[in-house]
Amino acid sequence: MENKSEKLRDACQLAMDTLKKLKNPQFNEIISKLEFVIGSYNYDKNPVGLIEFGTMALGILKEVKKKNPKKFSKEVINKLEAGLI
Repeated sequence: MENKSEKLRDACQLAMDTLKKLKNPQFNEIISKLEFVIGSYNYDKNPVGLIEFGTMALGILKEVKKKNPKKFSKEVINKLEAGLI
C-alpha cells in the first residue's frame, strides 16, 4: 500500500516526465530539481523537497495547460494536486 509521500513522489515523477516531453529549455531547472528530490526521497523518505518542487511544477504545468490545453493530460495536474493536499 502506497503512502501519501510515495503517491506524491510518483506524481512528481509524472510531472517531470511531462515537462521533459514538452522539450522547453526553460523547464530544465525544475526538471533537474525534481530529479534530485525524487532521488533524495527514495534515499531518506523525507518528502520536504517533493512538496516544495512539486508545488513549483504544479504552477508551471497549470500555466502550460492554460496556454496549450491539449499538450498533456489533465491527470498530471490532478495527481500532483492530490499528492500535495
